[in-house]
Amino acid sequence: MAATGFHTADQLNDLLPGTLPGLLGIVIDDHEPGRLTAHLGVRPDLLAPNGYLHAATVVALADTACGLATRALLPDGSAGFTTIELKSNFLGTAREGRIGVVATNAHAGRTTQVWDAVVTNEDTGKSMALFRCTQSVLWPRS
Repeated sequence: MAATGFHTADQLNDLLPGTLPGLLGIVIDDHEPGRLTAHLGVRPDLLAPNGYLHAATVVALADTACGLATRALLPDGSAGFTTIELKSNFLGTAREGRIGVVATNAHAGRTTQVWDAVVTNEDTGKSMALFRCTQSVLWPRS
């Protein structure tokens, strides 16, 4: 099985309906190899019981951006990838408006990829979360 390869933002958005990112309302804005931007609108059903944006929503946005961007940098012949580690530092939150993410590649090797993402409150321009994940490149069994 060949690597998944590069997809435009529109092609990636076509993959989202019927999945968690689609349910959350994540929209891919731009994609180039090694970088992806996306956003989602904050709405009441994405809030925690305390009235602020649920941390899992922020992680889902960042992990989706990094995961979709991973596809373009997979080595030829690989079968795909899976997240093996992720970490988030939360710096702020939101109750309404729109949040965005910029995911950038820090390392694209034959067996792992490392991605960084910054989630921003687009209404204030302030960083809300710093995110890093490691993707394990999967290979077909011989």
